[in-house]
Formats: sequence, structure tokens, C-alpha cells
Amino acid sequence: MLKQWRGLATRYDKHALIYRGAVVLVAVLVWTRT
Repeated sequence: MLKQWRGLATRYDKHALIYRGAVVLVAVLVWTRT
């Protein structure tokens, strides 16, 4: 699942806020599925 977000992370790596938001979003999605 993390591989799907790797492109998003590298694409917005210069924008720390967007990158952090994406990481938090993935974390929430993973947490809700477990």
C-alpha cells in the first residue's frame, strides 16, 4: 500500500505540509482498516 503513495510523497516532497497531510491520511486509512 505504501508503494501507491510513494509517487505522491516524492511529487510533493518540496511541499512539507502537503506531504505531511498525505502521510497522516495514509496512517488514518491504515489505522481504520485494522
